[in-house]
Amino acid sequence: MSELSGDLLSIADALYGLPLPEFTPARDAKAKELKGSDLAKQVKALKKPSTAAWVVNLLVRRETEQVEQVLSVGAALREAQANMSGDELRALTRQRRQLTAAVTTQARRVAKDAGAKVTEAVADQVEATLTAAMVDEQCGLAVRSGLLVAALTTTGLDPADVAAAVAVPDALGFSAPARSAEPPSRPDLHVVPDPEADRKAIEAAETALGYAVAVLDEATSAYDEVRASYDDLEARSLQIQAEIDELRGKIAELEATAEEVDDELSDAEDARTEAESAVGEAREARDAAQAALDKLTDD
Repeated sequence: MSELSGDLLSIADALYGLPLPEFTPARDAKAKELKGSDLAKQVKALKKPSTAAWVVNLLVRRETEQVEQVLSVGAALREAQANMSGDELRALTRQRRQLTAAVTTQARRVAKDAGAKVTEAVADQVEATLTAAMVDEQCGLAVRSGLLVAALTTTGLDPADVAAAVAVPDALGFSAPARSAEPPSRPDLHVVPDPEADRKAIEAAETALGYAVAVLDEATSAYDEVRASYDDLEARSLQIQAEIDELRGKIAELEATAEEVDDELSDAEDARTEAESAVGEAREARDAAQAALDKLTDD
């Protein structure tokens, strides 16, 4: 890699890690700073990422380990599926969908923490990009670069247009470094009396406290919602299990009754056979008696 390419990657990494509204002003300012150099035109040509691409880039930097896990699982699945049966592949596809759906949910939370709202349409593009990263190695490299400008999509059968989806040609093989979202730090109060500095420090501390309280409230609210949903499902599960037990009891009673009815039916069949035989014998006796009477009468 040339020094120029290395500088461009470094600049691109910084730009694509910014909040989305800050990208264009920061890019243009950097290009102006580099005016007259070969690098200036390349920086100016960097495309603003789509919202979905920005969310994935943010996820790569904020949840690096999770993204690495997704890519590792994708590589393992690609290697394993060559010798799998149809049923195993279907199960594998379900697992992949569950994983990408879970990571997409995490991406939406990360974007929300960064002050961006992710619509369902954007979330679908994010999930499609994560799926592409799992089924296609080149897509995985593009995602890991953190330099996406567009969402990715592929079935794994046809190659994705990876070159058009990354900011620079050398993005594949580049790994965006992890970056954490830190709340406002609590400043130290001055030892030397300084009312104005102390006032600002206290305000900053109050801001940090407000941030922490807001995060706690949001986490508590999310927990309450999840716990309520869990409690409802648990109650529903217990209710269904009770209904199943009740139905099983009724089925057992009906099966016992059916056995008794079968026994009674067998006895009734025997009685019917005997009755039919008796009727036949009586009919024959009657016919014989009638014949004898008719003969006497004629004589």
